[in-house]
Amino acid sequence: MNDKSEQGMQVDVALVRALAEMLDDTNLTEIEVEDGDRKIRVARKAAAINAAPQMYAPAQQAAAPAPAPAALASEAPATVSANAVRSPMVGTAYLAGNPEAANFVSVGAQVKAGDTLLIVEAMKVMNPILAPTAGTVKAVLVENGQPVEFDQPLVIVE
Repeated sequence: MNDKSEQGMQVDVALVRALAEMLDDTNLTEIEVEDGDRKIRVARKAAAINAAPQMYAPAQQAAAPAPAPAALASEAPATVSANAVRSPMVGTAYLAGNPEAANFVSVGAQVKAGDTLLIVEAMKVMNPILAPTAGTVKAVLVENGQPVEFDQPLVIVE
């Protein structure tokens, strides 16, 4: 019994650090990993999230490639319009129901209101993202398995 409780208390520091780095790289607020009966959750406070963009923004503006991001930013409002279907949560986007299946939609596909465009997995729950209206898929703005943030544009349907 003591052996089991001692094993449960062992923490893989390298894994925790890797998860913390992943939080920084993806700008997510938390990551949870489960391996059998062991669960590791790494989260950061909201204040840290608000501070991070302020720290990085001046560095990006001062960098030499600033014109390219500025050009993308100016295109974004035109490309990502009111027709963009946005993520209702933080999670991971999946373009198909499973790795062997075809994507739910692709650019040029006709969709009806209520058709599944993709899935956002959050806390081990698969949440279908549905087309709000009928139309044509003009752009898929995420890749399969990509972490997404709340309100991030996912697909454009016109």
